[in-house]
Amino acid sequence: MATTAPSIAPGGDVFGQPRGLWVLAGTELWDRISFHGMQAMLVLYMTGDLLVHPERVRTILGFGAYRHAVEAMTGPLTDVALATQTFGFYLAFVTGLPLLGGWVGDKFTGRKLAVGLGAAMMTAGHFFLAFDPTFLVALVLLMFGAGFLRGNLSAQIKSLYADGDPRESNAFQYYYFAVNFGAFIAPIVTTTVAVVMGYGWHAGFAVAGFGMLIGLLVYVLGARFLPADAGVRLGRDAAAAPRQPLTAGEKRRIWGLFAIWPISVAFWTAQSQIWNVYNVWVQDHIDMHVGSFQMPVPWLQSLDGLAPAVFTPITLWIWARMALKGREPDEFVKLSFGVTLFGVAVAMLATEPLLAGSGKGPVLLPVMFHVVSNFAAVWFAPVMLALFATRAPGAWRGTLIGINSLAVSAASLISGRMGSLYERVSPSEFWLINAAVCFAAGALVLVARGFYKRMLARENAEDIGPLPPKEEIATDPEGAAP
Repeated sequence: MATTAPSIAPGGDVFGQPRGLWVLAGTELWDRISFHGMQAMLVLYMTGDLLVHPERVRTILGFGAYRHAVEAMTGPLTDVALATQTFGFYLAFVTGLPLLGGWVGDKFTGRKLAVGLGAAMMTAGHFFLAFDPTFLVALVLLMFGAGFLRGNLSAQIKSLYADGDPRESNAFQYYYFAVNFGAFIAPIVTTTVAVVMGYGWHAGFAVAGFGMLIGLLVYVLGARFLPADAGVRLGRDAAAAPRQPLTAGEKRRIWGLFAIWPISVAFWTAQSQIWNVYNVWVQDHIDMHVGSFQMPVPWLQSLDGLAPAVFTPITLWIWARMALKGREPDEFVKLSFGVTLFGVAVAMLATEPLLAGSGKGPVLLPVMFHVVSNFAAVWFAPVMLALFATRAPGAWRGTLIGINSLAVSAASLISGRMGSLYERVSPSEFWLINAAVCFAAGALVLVARGFYKRMLARENAEDIGPLPPKEEIATDPEGAAP
């Protein structure tokens, strides 16, 4: 049975949390400012600017070979289909490579070096997007940089807290708040520079690059408040280092995390369409005028940051009030509620023809979608991240958090292929298909809730809920403390 250890976070607390949490959250804030700023512009940039100028396309290093390879798998693609497929590949690697990056950080470089390397690569990648010839080079740098940074940044949160520290469960909500605040700022700043001020898409990408550079500086200057990397051996020492075998309880939890992983894939499949096809849909079907001002389409993406910034403290308050009455839902009920409500929000988009009349739908429809979907996401995304970060064995935490990110990667590949449906079915049918995926996932979590609770039960002082069966406790060397 694990015992409660003293706090291992250097530097004392700020606002009741270790200083290191704010360093990690601040780094993630600037990572998301750079990432979401670029992400909000990428498909619109490709479909409305880059791909419509063949003379510019010919200057892109390797683009002819890239298009040939993609169309060898998919068949001939229109510019819109190629742009959405490219975005799907990009997002798949951005969210899948943290698995590799987390493994490298766990076993070879240490997490601090891996984060610094990733931030530097992402900074260079954003600046390379400012030039047509290096478009594909930039995407490769951004993908591998994100793998190193994201596979090792959030993995350091658990090391700030001793087992049983009651602050740990809310740490991921504060971290998620930073993620979404960055997502709120980014589309406004980058598209204001690129579109409203008229400096062009390349200038917007350069702004994203400066954001990532600030994130790198935040991490380097704040690294002294983070625990030292433990147990990392380099070169021949790595091969000779003894490995502590996993306990029965750790193996059970790893299998439990793999079992719940498809639920995450379902949620992110629908969410990935909001980063991908959604921008094209808004451009085609929503009247973006507010009075005499035409709002840039990417500004709607900023609501994905603002809404969680509002809903995170509200959700924490709701959970606290329910806990006082002994009725706070467990993680699995929260996941089911979150993914189901997200499906309701996506289904709202299918009502656009009913609201459009003879013209386009009102801008209030996507605004309400972002409000509802982000309240749902607060119940899902940080809860799923916390499951992977707290249930994973310490030596494999970065790798398993990478597995969690791999759900977004798999979903991005699925959504990239589903994007081709947008040109073959009605928009309402397209959104209802995505909503149905969420509804199925929500139902599955409730049906399998007992199984998940047994598989992911922890063996330390912060465990809550029913214990595993007695025969499992008897064979588990760690025990199963509540």
